[in-house]
Amino acid sequence: MSLRGDRTRQDIRDRAYRLFAKKGFKEVTMKDICEGTGLSRGGLYRHYESTEQIFLEIVDAFSDRQKNEVFSRMENHVPAVVILEELLLKYEREMNDSENSFSLAICEYYSDPAISKEDNAVKKQYEISKAAWTALINYGIGTKEFKPVNPESVFHILVFAYQGVRMYSRLMEMDRDISNQIITEIKRLLLSEVSHGE
Repeated sequence: MSLRGDRTRQDIRDRAYRLFAKKGFKEVTMKDICEGTGLSRGGLYRHYESTEQIFLEIVDAFSDRQKNEVFSRMENHVPAVVILEELLLKYEREMNDSENSFSLAICEYYSDPAISKEDNAVKKQYEISKAAWTALINYGIGTKEFKPVNPESVFHILVFAYQGVRMYSRLMEMDRDISNQIITEIKRLLLSEVSHGE
């Protein structure tokens, strides 16, 4: 595919992501994506056959991007604390953005009984994210920036608290302090000194 075609596909995915995050998976149509991108139906169908195809490409790209960023930063010897702060800031922003929760779309899509559980991209996303986080935590333990903790346990506390907030924020109003409390506790688990109210 040409560079222009690649850019068009990326633009389609970026705009479709915002639609899925706002409306969920089931409510987004190819017509919505045409309107969001300014493409004709023919123009959109030249690149994608369905909302499902677009959605699955977005899901696949998510964790791969985070993993690549984390491993690249570690290879460049960026301090573990800096990488942690960047990731936690991103997670906190997403937890506070109740209007745009891609988690709802993921839950809708994968809870459909017609979707094969054999090739579950959520499980793949979870495993990739776990690999990146455990590598980062082990890196921080190795550089003595982090306390000696069980990396997988810290990851589980973070990911399931994060996903819980993302889901609940679509169902009820969430106090913005909840995300701050979660982030502060993750820092307490990993760092020797964390100021109260951070």
